[in-house]
Amino acid sequence: MILLDRYILRSFLAPFLLCFFGFLGIWLVFDLQSNTSDFLEAHVSLKWVVYYYLTQVPQFMMICLPVGLLLALLFCLSKMSRSNEIIAMLTAGQSLFRLLLPLFGMGLLLTGVCLALNYTLAPHSDSIKRELKNGISKKRDKRTILTGQVFRNRADRRTWYVTRMPTKVDNADSLLEGVDITQQNEAGAITAKWYALTASYKPETRTWLFFHGKAVQFAPDGTVQSDKSFPGTLQINGWSETPWRIASSNLDPQGLSVPELCEYFENNADFPPAQLAPYRTHFQYRWALPFQCLVVVLITGPLAIVFSRRGVLSGIAGAIFLFAGMTFFTFLMLAIGKGNRIPAVAAAWTPILLFGCIGLFLLYFKGTNREFPKIAELFSSKPKH
Repeated sequence: MILLDRYILRSFLAPFLLCFFGFLGIWLVFDLQSNTSDFLEAHVSLKWVVYYYLTQVPQFMMICLPVGLLLALLFCLSKMSRSNEIIAMLTAGQSLFRLLLPLFGMGLLLTGVCLALNYTLAPHSDSIKRELKNGISKKRDKRTILTGQVFRNRADRRTWYVTRMPTKVDNADSLLEGVDITQQNEAGAITAKWYALTASYKPETRTWLFFHGKAVQFAPDGTVQSDKSFPGTLQINGWSETPWRIASSNLDPQGLSVPELCEYFENNADFPPAQLAPYRTHFQYRWALPFQCLVVVLITGPLAIVFSRRGVLSGIAGAIFLFAGMTFFTFLMLAIGKGNRIPAVAAAWTPILLFGCIGLFLLYFKGTNREFPKIAELFSSKPKH
């Protein structure tokens, strides 16, 4: 790394770390202010409080890293522009792209960090927060319980109805209440039914255990062939259903990690496209969102570098405006994709590609020492003389 790269990175890292830890401190102060009374009433330990906030950091970082990157780039590059350091570097024979190269490296590094966080940790932050708060208040949030859950296993032609089950299932300790299972044949006729007061699952042996219920077998004409009650336990092996699979049809895709979304697609591939659309959109969004960091560098770099004092404010305003537009457009496309109006890939990646191209366009104009075209000129039909 040459001296120029070290100097640019040092000028960037100081405001970036200040922004990041400043945002972190503000978030902690406001969150503690709203939760301190609950912590004191529940007599929770300091270790528990630290664990609680550590689980929330990944989601917070996904929000604040692009914003901190934007503000740090604006401060660093506009300051170097005002002091004519950028002009001196360009006069010394360095190209604009070469000056921004270490900052592009930081954008790629932060993109990798966000990819790692958005793989598992960040999607789970909200559900962990809800569970820990429920543990403090010793109350069961209705969002942690599924009621009247219906699951259709089209491959094996079984339909499950579960009166109550937890949304957070680990397959081993999840207890299902009020279970009603219907088995059909290829013609759609009912061949068997199982009723149970409760049921549990053993993943190591793929065994379902049904407690206090009965099993009913039907003849081809629909009459009851046998009706056997089991006051104890009925064991059934080899069924493909798991508690997570039964619950996943109604789980919020926003809280599912990449492996869980992959498992959802594997288990529920026969669902209609409209039902799969939110999950497919969020799967693509998991990969697309981190690239906002790289797009921020593409947009902010050319706009924050100015060759006159009067252009500093306009460059800062333009970068903030484009970042706000990218954020709004991202949420708009995400909502359209979840509604199955456009493909999931287009919904997740269109904002990144569009504003990335805008950044490349700005970089080309600034790198060739051209003035950015004004909006009025772009729509003007008058020829230039």
